[in-house]
Amino acid sequence: MDFGRLITAMVTPFNEQGEIHWEETARLIDYLIIDQKSETLVVSGTTGESPTLSDTEKVQLFEFAVKHAAGRCKIIAGTGSNNTAHSIHLTQEAERAGVDGILLVVPYYNKPSQEGLFKHFEAIAGSTKLPVMLYNVPGRTVTSLSAATTLRLAQIPNIVATKECASMEQVTLIAASAPENFRVYSGDDASGLPAIAVGAHGIVSVASHVVGAEMKKMIDAFYGGAPVQAAQIHQQLFPVFKGLFECPQPLPNPVAVKYALTLRGLNVGSVRLPLIPPTEEEQVYIKGLLNL
Repeated sequence: MDFGRLITAMVTPFNEQGEIHWEETARLIDYLIIDQKSETLVVSGTTGESPTLSDTEKVQLFEFAVKHAAGRCKIIAGTGSNNTAHSIHLTQEAERAGVDGILLVVPYYNKPSQEGLFKHFEAIAGSTKLPVMLYNVPGRTVTSLSAATTLRLAQIPNIVATKECASMEQVTLIAASAPENFRVYSGDDASGLPAIAVGAHGIVSVASHVVGAEMKKMIDAFYGGAPVQAAQIHQQLFPVFKGLFECPQPLPNPVAVKYALTLRGLNVGSVRLPLIPPTEEEQVYIKGLLNL
């Protein structure tokens, strides 16, 4: 399975009642594919506010995204949790919905050992025929999937990729020793181009909601033999990469990017509690990032 080089971790649009806004979800999918050049969309990931989505909402999103994308891009379903049995159940629902792959985050809160992590991912991968992308984000999960455990998991036929947010060292170690068909993706926009330079295949991005077309040019420039041009684009985009998370003080994703999308005319709504909308000061900062 080739998920491409630019993957967007898609926000979940909500209406004024805090319910999924289906008409706007369709508009957002079109916008990300056509305007922002996304090759794959992750539905119900962290950026999609998966912790506050019910299983029913998640499955509805999987089905809706598959139907509306209609083969124009790949759809990856976020089905990971810290409960192996629950992740297996949701993965099987995602498979029935027709998605192209699943994203499995490292279990959070219960802090499993590396062997426990291996068995967790092995069990979920064994329950489905879908391609699996691992997701290592120790800043959110506390526990980090080691490079050695990732490489063990890469031997399982349908575990085909990892979204790596731990460190550039981790990206390098995995990319250097993984099987040929196993892909490493940077999960951090600000480190995306450096990660590609040391062997990552692409980026699973948040910023691509608003600068995806420019990011695609950056990636194409690097692989097209123009690394200096790629670096220049990266430098131009870097304030957006950092600002969507710092704003100017740390702001939990997807608060900033949802507000940025509303500035672009997409009525994706606000975030669900316990996240809260940006303050007036933060709104002014986000407008500045987008030169509005």
